[in-house]
Amino acid sequence: MAPIDSDDNTTAAGEGEETRAGRRKAARYVVPVAVMGVAAATIGLVPALADSGDPDLPKITAEQLLQKIAASDVEQLSGTVRISTDLGLPDLGGLESGLLSGMSGGPGAGGDEDGSAADPSAKLTGLVSGTHTLRVAADGPDRQKLSLLENAAEYSLIHDGKDVWGYDSASNEVFHSTAPDTAGQREKEMPVTPKDFADQALKAVDDTTSVTVDGTAQVAGRDAYRLVIKPKQSGSTVGAVTVAVDAGTGMPLKFTLTPASGGAAVVDAGFTQVDFAKPDASTFDFTPPKGAKVTEGDEAAGAPEREHRAGGGLAEGADGLKVIGEGWNAIATFDTGGQGGLPTAAAGGGLGGFLGSFGDQVKGDFGTGTVFKTRLVNALITDDGQVYAGAVTKDALVEAADAAK
Repeated sequence: MAPIDSDDNTTAAGEGEETRAGRRKAARYVVPVAVMGVAAATIGLVPALADSGDPDLPKITAEQLLQKIAASDVEQLSGTVRISTDLGLPDLGGLESGLLSGMSGGPGAGGDEDGSAADPSAKLTGLVSGTHTLRVAADGPDRQKLSLLENAAEYSLIHDGKDVWGYDSASNEVFHSTAPDTAGQREKEMPVTPKDFADQALKAVDDTTSVTVDGTAQVAGRDAYRLVIKPKQSGSTVGAVTVAVDAGTGMPLKFTLTPASGGAAVVDAGFTQVDFAKPDASTFDFTPPKGAKVTEGDEAAGAPEREHRAGGGLAEGADGLKVIGEGWNAIATFDTGGQGGLPTAAAGGGLGGFLGSFGDQVKGDFGTGTVFKTRLVNALITDDGQVYAGAVTKDALVEAADAAK
């Protein structure tokens, strides 16, 4: 991994190789609190948690704090996480969450009668907007539980060995599947905890990134260091990522992503309570309640209509998915193989109306197209079916499209 800026340039001799190895480990190390088997097409995002003072902790450099994260071996915990998202999407009465669920392509994502209200690929996509409270518990890599607290109801996702159970108390429905057995599959899971989000941010740490330590904080009653990650490049929509790292365990307790445009955080996820003691074994027990409708994930995923839908959306028939640019200014581009650009409300149904409600018409050497925006990710869909998307500004997308011609 390339060098990074630090708030302290003093480094022990011979530390270079060990530091690089530590960074690589920090980027891929995942505390097993996200339940296995969750795959979603978006990120779930938490409201700012009030810090109660700046604890007096020993000085530490950015390099040392990255090493501390890499060395963290927390596998047992229980606690409460609050999570909130402000992507700046238009208020469509919840339609945006439903559309994103449908685009995930998972069983039940389309909301049809064959789906399951307990399917995690659809259920947890709701974290893309609003404020949510979750209870989490973990006991090693094979036992985790996440409970999403809702109004007069609760959704639970339990991973116990090879079994993954989703239970929606409001509908009394159960979704059962098997846990992914490869690291590649697990890395595709939707981030839920501060550690999950921090892992994603650490993957972006390279020579396009500044990393510093900015004082201390107290989160969930625990002393923490504040690690700040910022893009060096102009053109990114990311202003800064701040990670509160537990001074004792090295585990991220809070994650905050602020946009370059200013204002409230786009993502703010943090523990309000955390305990690193071993959870009771019964925490991970689950038996479908009497009378509950049980859907087997393998059977649902194999249905012909679901296989068709899983490949749907703008990426259906995508030709040559590529990434252009580097670092924080990287842009994903692909050809949908179709003409007409952004679907209209009449032709595209809810999706067309949703995208069109916050789209800007643009033109350049590439031709014409529509840029649809959030406070973090923007995408340009040209009228000849080319898509450019990334955490970059509208101007950066147009420049990328012009350069491709």
